[in-house]
Amino acid sequence: MTCIYFLTFCIKPPFSFSTFLFSIYFTMADLTQENEALLIKYALEAKETAYVPYSKFRVGAVLLTKDGVWYKGCNVENASYGATICAERTAFCKAVSEGDKDFIALGVSSDQNDWVTPCGICRQFISEFAPSSLPVYLIKASGAYKKVTLDDLLPNCFTLPKH
Repeated sequence: MTCIYFLTFCIKPPFSFSTFLFSIYFTMADLTQENEALLIKYALEAKETAYVPYSKFRVGAVLLTKDGVWYKGCNVENASYGATICAERTAFCKAVSEGDKDFIALGVSSDQNDWVTPCGICRQFISEFAPSSLPVYLIKASGAYKKVTLDDLLPNCFTLPKH
């Protein structure tokens, strides 16, 4: 497994030098070809169990942890639409509830033949648990994918100091 260390400087609100924080994130430089293929396969599989009677817009997500554990998630709609849970948050909640918080990649798939990205709520939610360098694979229905980072999707994310 090829790993690198990212040295990241984060400026947290209210953007003063006294809140200039230093943190080190451990992440994989790149997934192996095998893990990349599995990530795409599992993300496409995850959308198959989506419960979407209202929008018919299926989304699947899969998380890979540093320890090689995979967590799948799908979107689950509700008649009270605000109670809907997105696929990405489903996967993260499954992982965190099992005690896993060291993520090295996220895959997101849909039935669209266009790039579908996590919604704003999911982007903020993901930033609570993952470094800004987290690779996020956007996967079309065809299996074609584009790799971006969480920082590409949510630059200058809002965070609070952890006590």
